[in-house]
Amino acid sequence: MLRTLRSTTAVRYAKSPALSVSVTARTLSSHVSYPAPASSKMFDKILVANRGEIAVRVMKTAKKMGIKTVAIYSDADANSMHVQMADEAVNVGPPPTNQSYLVISNIINAIKKTGAQAVHPGYGFLSENFHFVKALDELGVSFIGPNEYAMHAMGDKIESKIIAKEAGVSTIPGFNGVCSDADHAVKIARDIGYPVMVKASAGGGGKGMRIAYTDAEVKDAFRLSAAEAKSSFGDDRLLVEKFIEHPRHIEIQLIGDQHGNVYYLPERECSIQRRNQKVIEEAPSPHIDPATRKAMGEQAVALARRVGYYSAGTCEFLVDPQRNFYFLEMNTRLQVEHPITEYITGLDLVECMIRVAAGEKLNLNQDAVAIPHGWAFESRVYAEDPEKYLPSIGRLSKYIEPKGVTNEVRCDSGVREGSDISVYYDPLICKLCTNGSNRVEAMDNMSKALDSYVIKGVTHNIPLLHDVINHPRFRAGKLSTGFLKEEYPEGFKGHALTAPELLELASLAAYIHARRDVRNREWKAGGGSFAENAASTKCWEFAVGVKGYDESVRVGVSLVNECTYQVTIAGETSTVTSDWALETPLLTAQLSSLSTPTTIQYLTPQPLGYKLQFHGTQYDVTVQTPSQAALSKYMKPKATVDLSNSIVSPMPGTVVSLSVKPGDVVAEGSEVAVVEAMKMQNVLRAPRVGKVAKVLVAQGANVQADEILIEFEVEEKAEEKK
Repeated sequence: MLRTLRSTTAVRYAKSPALSVSVTARTLSSHVSYPAPASSKMFDKILVANRGEIAVRVMKTAKKMGIKTVAIYSDADANSMHVQMADEAVNVGPPPTNQSYLVISNIINAIKKTGAQAVHPGYGFLSENFHFVKALDELGVSFIGPNEYAMHAMGDKIESKIIAKEAGVSTIPGFNGVCSDADHAVKIARDIGYPVMVKASAGGGGKGMRIAYTDAEVKDAFRLSAAEAKSSFGDDRLLVEKFIEHPRHIEIQLIGDQHGNVYYLPERECSIQRRNQKVIEEAPSPHIDPATRKAMGEQAVALARRVGYYSAGTCEFLVDPQRNFYFLEMNTRLQVEHPITEYITGLDLVECMIRVAAGEKLNLNQDAVAIPHGWAFESRVYAEDPEKYLPSIGRLSKYIEPKGVTNEVRCDSGVREGSDISVYYDPLICKLCTNGSNRVEAMDNMSKALDSYVIKGVTHNIPLLHDVINHPRFRAGKLSTGFLKEEYPEGFKGHALTAPELLELASLAAYIHARRDVRNREWKAGGGSFAENAASTKCWEFAVGVKGYDESVRVGVSLVNECTYQVTIAGETSTVTSDWALETPLLTAQLSSLSTPTTIQYLTPQPLGYKLQFHGTQYDVTVQTPSQAALSKYMKPKATVDLSNSIVSPMPGTVVSLSVKPGDVVAEGSEVAVVEAMKMQNVLRAPRVGKVAKVLVAQGANVQADEILIEFEVEEKAEEKK
């Protein structure tokens, strides 16, 4: 028999005990002291209508509050962490989101089956779907978020912009309505003036958004953005607005209750983005002064009050170099980057949301909660190629999250060693957060955490994250949403080693080789030793080379004691001291020539050396005896595969469309196909003028990374034509 469900109105109390909040800096746990409600009972069971790290995050707080949790999962997520963490779990369908996590009726059935009294939507999926809220209201189940009207009004970017203007909020110039078609979008763009942003009216997360500088780009943007929006949110309506050049993306976190109280918290800066999706966030912003924070916060609160908003929400703004700010949109949900706000305020925002949904009253002091305590950063660790931002799928064969000494490191993840990164969902592995008493300390903690984050089995973006965190411009706080494009115009190619860093890496590689050789000599009769003088067990001479860098360097190594070796390189002698356990992935060593320890990752041994991760980037390092190095120049290089006459899929995904057929002649740069992976549409273009010989896939086909999709006729060489 189904449990009796509490009606929605039953949790909207006229008289509820206040939430007494004590804000403490630099903490992960909530410092909110809540007296037990005198006239009501908190939810007994919450269903989390999401997956992955955000489902795990919500469940942690629910469990802390003594509330039972229900997970939903697709067939692909049957063994996921959030499923195993929940008290109950219900399957909601096949892996595609439009057959599982986005199907309202399936989730309603799960609620009925388990007797959940409230639903937390996390972010993404149905978190900003007012139809879902309405369905819960009709069922008598509480939605842990805003009411249907506020979500409908603010979740729609077109309507929210109109309301924002009425509320006196500074807005971006644009057309206050929906674009009917691509030609209409072009007309609007011409009226506003280029460049423009074509964006989905619904949803968020950077999906369905594109910048256009010409009529042709507007038409392309309209088509691709509409398809992405339909796939991600089930709503393909688009709007066009002026694109503010050199902007910073800064947002204000709001929290409100059902008694008319709305408060703003310190801002977050989210300017480091790829494909309009945030990569690194920080709180507070190095660009915002107290006066601007107050003005932005008060406008955000005015907008929320205008629509009777309660629960957690975020007003996003674009801010120019002069600190003029323009309302961008309101996210009517918990943000991905909420942990860094929790760091600098001491609030548990998920707990606040749950208690507000139960009708409790907030009792915050606006002046107090607007002051940031310390600094915090979030790096979104994705399973993706950091050069082209293409997703990677696979199994996490080795996975070790970084840990702090106190509470300076926080990992919000929904994976563990052995977890699969699927083609069906967002490639986010973890939200890695660090904090400190100031910006420099928080950045340094992030750099150290990234150094010790071990991920094997998929390609990941830690090399890019590490490079950005240590980039001089980033360190100086000179940010804009164009940062990645401006600093890496040809794509991120990995960290470029300086001359001292090259010598440091060579020293550590030689140290590793010597340590392993000592171990090898303890085996049978010195088997496996690479020392040229087999009688010596204390001295080595190596030629160390790093792929991509011209010359190898000579390194002399001698044993001092079990943990310390003396290294001579480029005429300088220093010691390397480490308690590294051989073959383990993390090696932290103190070089006497440096003031701080260095952490590198020992990834895999190779025939003539090792793959090591240093400053976030993976390097192929050769360690040879001098005679091996002398002979290696006679080795023939491996033949490369010629793909100049082929179009290959850059990632695993689904072929959404094909624009060519055999016999078609295409121009360089013309669209030939679109492949969708993890809800992002990727246009494949012809690399040269040519005639299509074969189309090897059909529309709707699932393809693998590097699979050949289209072949061109081979061009005749000039000398053959004569």
